[in-house]
Amino acid sequence: MSFCCGASMIGALGSLRHYRTYINNVPILHCPVCNRIDVHPKVEEEYEIICEYAQTDDIPEIDFKEYISKESLQNIFENCTVVDEGSIEQVFRQQIDSALDLLIVAKQIKDREWEEMLKKRLNRLSERLSRWQTREKQR
Repeated sequence: MSFCCGASMIGALGSLRHYRTYINNVPILHCPVCNRIDVHPKVEEEYEIICEYAQTDDIPEIDFKEYISKESLQNIFENCTVVDEGSIEQVFRQQIDSALDLLIVAKQIKDREWEEMLKKRLNRLSERLSRWQTREKQR
């Protein structure tokens, strides 16, 4: 499990750009609060090798799934608390639930600084969920 700005990062498959190459289906971790994206640590080495290969051969697009086994792909997200499998609303709700649970703990131990940090995180997550729901309704 990875953390960013206090929030647990979400496991997902994403597309990343490396110079002029798009690498699809890369296992990533992303923060729903600050939008930080990291290549999953379990595949960083493979990702770097693929990037070098793509840059050297000037390849415009690569599918990362072609370079790792299905078994290893299944095990990559085993320690992520939340994995994005296409339901963004569910991901935001899980993150909000976790932050609410932590807020209860912060109040119980009277940690005002942590409470404020969690309230800001909840506010940000709620705003992002609301924007996503608005966009979905407009579709």
